[in-house]
Amino acid sequence: MVRVMATGVFDLLHPGHIHYLEEAKKLGDELVVVVARDTTAEHFKHRPIVHEDQRREMVAALKPVDRAVLGHEGNIYDILSEIKPDVIALGYDQAHDEKRILEECRKRGLEHTKVVRLPKFESDLDGTRKIIARVAEYYQLREKLQEFER
Repeated sequence: MVRVMATGVFDLLHPGHIHYLEEAKKLGDELVVVVARDTTAEHFKHRPIVHEDQRREMVAALKPVDRAVLGHEGNIYDILSEIKPDVIALGYDQAHDEKRILEECRKRGLEHTKVVRLPKFESDLDGTRKIIARVAEYYQLREKLQEFER
């Protein structure tokens, strides 16, 4: 059995997340998704809109996902010892360094773990920031229309 691990914040689920997880699942038999803790997400990306427990629950409900767990606070690599992935799937835009991940795997006795960078996926709303921008545009337009109607 080949265990694949994917990671992310998964704050506002969008088509890019689904594509990432579907592609990750194709790399093995079991897909375990590590959902970033709120503190980790805030440190590396942004403060999440959706709480970590709810994000984990939503990811767990997705078809390609066999198991979703919350990551560790502090050292993000400590979870490797628990999951023991055969493959770590990275999204095309994730800032993780493949060499550093492999070093951390080897430190934990994971001699055969591979890291795979998945291809880019493009759609109209393929990122959390794009969704937030679209919502902001909507509210700006709505305000202009209300001003016009006065």
